[in-house]
Amino acid sequence: MLQETGKKYLKDGVLPHMWCAGCGIGVMLGALLRSFEELGYAKNDVVVVTGIGCTGKTDDYLTTNALHVTHGRALAFATGIKAFKPGLKVVALMGDGDSVTIGGNHFIHAARRNIDLTAIIINNFNFGMTGGQASGTTPSDKISSTTLYGNPERDFDVSALACTAGANYVARSTPAHAWELTQYIKEALTKKGFSLVEVFSPCPTNYGKNNKMGDPLKMLRWLKEKGVSPEEYERLGEPEKDEYFAIGKLCDRDIPDFNTRYEEIRARALSS
Repeated sequence: MLQETGKKYLKDGVLPHMWCAGCGIGVMLGALLRSFEELGYAKNDVVVVTGIGCTGKTDDYLTTNALHVTHGRALAFATGIKAFKPGLKVVALMGDGDSVTIGGNHFIHAARRNIDLTAIIINNFNFGMTGGQASGTTPSDKISSTTLYGNPERDFDVSALACTAGANYVARSTPAHAWELTQYIKEALTKKGFSLVEVFSPCPTNYGKNNKMGDPLKMLRWLKEKGVSPEEYERLGEPEKDEYFAIGKLCDRDIPDFNTRYEEIRARALSS
């Protein structure tokens, strides 16, 4: 359940929420709403865009402006909103299937454009709502409902993809690092340009069960143990790196965002 901070952005009577025990979506939503309040955002200053899937249900809980769109298209709609109304705080909430599997091309181009919005991705390593099928982030050799003997494909590193494509800010956290998650979301919201906060949160109902990760508490302990700082991660040897993942701020730069560049070019065109 949310603490008092952030509750004004939450509809009355919606708790307890719908997500499974051990799922990180509720933790992420709490961190986001606390971030809104700590930054002093008015409800009408914010637009939250969601797609389809477990993460896509978050808009049902909010009193901010919200837009529920088609599968894989959250960033396309969010880009349109920000381009048309640059003064709005635009946040796209997505799962890994929504963001980089079905919506992969939109993700790459939103980062490339450096559009001034915040993407928050719950990476649960499968299509959770539709039965645990493999997604673009399902690790190689792992079990899903469509890879019963192991996944033959390599997985996306979502944060690395965002950094490489041109995002100004990228951070990664987990539900077991909830305080840090709130700090990264606040930094992402106030950063000019495209910002990504990736939340590693293996689906307890499908992915965790299929890969024998134990109950939700054991999975949270696994996240706490395996998430290390980027500096610690870089000190690990190659075989050891497969057992751990980096959490923290992974990319932070100040390249001009899309709207700034657009206005510069518009002014150039008007003065010609």
